[in-house]
Amino acid sequence: MPRIAFLAQARVSLGDQTVLQDIDFTLERGHIAGVTGPNGSGKTTLLRTLATLVRVDQGRGEILGSDIKGDDIVAVRPSIGLIGHNPTTIPHLTLRENLDHVAKLRSLEPSRVDRVLEVVGLGEVSARTAKDSSYGMQRRLEVARLLLTKPRLLLLDESLSGLDVAASELISALIERTVSNDGGVVMVSHDTDLLKRVCHSLFHLDRGRLEDAK
Repeated sequence: MPRIAFLAQARVSLGDQTVLQDIDFTLERGHIAGVTGPNGSGKTTLLRTLATLVRVDQGRGEILGSDIKGDDIVAVRPSIGLIGHNPTTIPHLTLRENLDHVAKLRSLEPSRVDRVLEVVGLGEVSARTAKDSSYGMQRRLEVARLLLTKPRLLLLDESLSGLDVAASELISALIERTVSNDGGVVMVSHDTDLLKRVCHSLFHLDRGRLEDAK
């Protein structure tokens, strides 16, 4: 696979509003791309498009080798990991049950759940329900989910904000593992200095238009 994702002249509308316009974007294997821009510029919509959760109105592209307009595009979703603004957990399930659910859906060995819970520091609190867990614990659970599923395309939407040093290091390790396995990472952040330190390429999104950051 020569590249992880690309979009060419892609337009995305939500309702009657055009959110992304004429987007040209390529993510090579083993690369990290950073995206910055003001609130409301379309950054989250760009990530959701790359996650195959939003369809393009016009233009072309591929995600993990599948045509973004093809009927089989949803088949690549198990190879995509997305960490958004807020943790995505099943509130009434325990931390372990959340991961057990993922492992069952992916036909993974249950023993792997124990290992990743220990890696992210949740082994001793795995019986706590997600709704009764702190923000940091829920973020660690998301990292555990991605360690369990090993995505080839990792999408991070301000996922380092508000985390303690240890949790931030876990996400950094997840980024490194994805890249070292010939995957790709797209990071959205207002922290331009952070993006300049860790990314191979940097883009600025404003009013739905993407440009190379200067």
